[in-house]
Amino acid sequence: MDANIIVQKQENLIELSIIQDIHEIRGIRVMLDFDLAKRYGVETKNLNLSVKRNFRRFPPDFMFQLTENEWKSISSQIVMTSRIKRPKSSLPYAFTQEGVAMLSGLLT
Repeated sequence: MDANIIVQKQENLIELSIIQDIHEIRGIRVMLDFDLAKRYGVETKNLNLSVKRNFRRFPPDFMFQLTENEWKSISSQIVMTSRIKRPKSSLPYAFTQEGVAMLSGLLT
């Protein structure tokens, strides 16, 4: 198999993986904290701790916390595995494209 075809197939797999982690909530495309933590190779609690330490860098158009109903709706649509170890009282954060870019600057 040609090396260019292999690279193209790998890029397509990465694109598909990213697309599966994008959700539309409140009419906005977002990625959830646990998916981003997995991508950056950190624990979700550490990602959220970094956000809390730099909270002023994340205005409402960069991120928001899901409501209980939003979380129930999303969690029923995705396959729940042991990777999501979240206290029942803790709701996920959703990051817009701008929020993901800001987060990238903090975690890399």
